[in-house]
Amino acid sequence: MRLTTMTDYALRLLMHVGQHPERLCTIAEVAQAYGISEAHLMKVTHQLALAGWLDTVRGKGGGMRLAQPPADIRLGAVVRSVEPDFRLVECLTDTPRTGCTLEGRCRLTAIVDGALQAFLAHLDDHTLADLLAQSPGSVAPLRRVS
Repeated sequence: MRLTTMTDYALRLLMHVGQHPERLCTIAEVAQAYGISEAHLMKVTHQLALAGWLDTVRGKGGGMRLAQPPADIRLGAVVRSVEPDFRLVECLTDTPRTGCTLEGRCRLTAIVDGALQAFLAHLDDHTLADLLAQSPGSVAPLRRVS
């Protein structure tokens, strides 16, 4: 399983904005901090705002801020709101293929679905605040990851 780039960018964006609660952050600054396309970040920002994770302010002097405290933003909920497809095997799709030779005796679907649920539950156990927590004496912001 691999999360989409959109989900990766969404989490990075929330982390950056969460590190600067005292001000509005701009798409340009986040793009520069992480080496991400501004066009991609505009789409991510829009989606996060629609989902209620970000508040955005338009116009000169505008930007974005978290819509909720970091401790209230569950990582699993963010990933679910951004990730388009969790159907890891065809059997988990809304319209599974019919006539599978393993139909009625396959245990793979339940095992894969169980793994997915465990993954999401683990993410649900963590919040944005967990990602922002720094060790004592550490004040370094998140660095760009290529």
